[in-house]
Amino acid sequence: MKKHRILLWIFAALSAACPSNVAAQQGGKIPRIGFQLDSSAASIASRLDGFRQGLHELGYVEGKNILIEWRSGESNPERRRDIAAELVRLKPDLVVSAGPTITRALKDTTMTVPIVMAQDTDPVGSGFAASLAKPGGNITGLSALAPEMSGKQLALMKEIIPRLSRMAILGNSSNPGDAQALREAVLAAGTFEMYLRYIDILNATDIDRAFEAAAKGRADALMVLGNPILNINRKRIVDLAAKHRLPASYARPEYVEAGGFMYYGTNYNDLFRRAAYYVDKILKGAKPGDLPIEQPTKFELLVNLSAAKQIGVTIPPGVLAKADRVIK
Repeated sequence: MKKHRILLWIFAALSAACPSNVAAQQGGKIPRIGFQLDSSAASIASRLDGFRQGLHELGYVEGKNILIEWRSGESNPERRRDIAAELVRLKPDLVVSAGPTITRALKDTTMTVPIVMAQDTDPVGSGFAASLAKPGGNITGLSALAPEMSGKQLALMKEIIPRLSRMAILGNSSNPGDAQALREAVLAAGTFEMYLRYIDILNATDIDRAFEAAAKGRADALMVLGNPILNINRKRIVDLAAKHRLPASYARPEYVEAGGFMYYGTNYNDLFRRAAYYVDKILKGAKPGDLPIEQPTKFELLVNLSAAKQIGVTIPPGVLAKADRVIK
């Protein structure tokens, strides 16, 4: 009996001392958060695994000491605001946004519920934050762009194709993140004596015309920026790049997984992992407006050998050696 009492005392002491015991810290109340996606969970499964990894690192166990209300619009833009409103009505402690379009819907729905951005290309340009250092308001989280990224993309493409002198860039001028990425690319292009031609895609009907313009302009390669219109049509863009035999650098790893040539950029799985740390800070009392927005610190290179072979490009061994993942 005495041994039994000692074991119970040890268990109670460990439970009280454990910083991950959120329910105990909050007087038995288990925190509830919302998580809104724009696409299916399956399409960004690795990113969501990154978020769960971050929670695990902080001692959270879904269903035990944290509750998560998962919602997805399944790529239907008309449902974004309805889902955002549904989550806010649940009165969660905070909501996590999987991307800029979701953040916009949540921002338009609530000015009080804390919002954690798992990723956004330009939080300040999008009007989500006053600055990266001091966001203000109820939104904070992670930025997906770093200033040096465009320069590295151009350098890699130049290493693969030494004769490269003309590059077409596909983007959307109404997207703040695209504008920022374009500015950085223009600054980097001078270093490589490279001519850039920007082609604006405001809707899906512009995509075919864009590739015709790139071909007419004798582009040696292509850079595809990240915005909802292009991302939704990524398989079509990848197929057109192959048809026109254009090696392309893409803004999302999903393009390469869909048959695209190359991706160099932010490690999105790590951004989603870091989003869990913002969740933890806010649950412990921090105000979102006081939490600086982080820029990415981890990057990855993906190359697709099958896509390279299809357009007749040989990827140098030095580039392959740098790749985090090679798709065959």
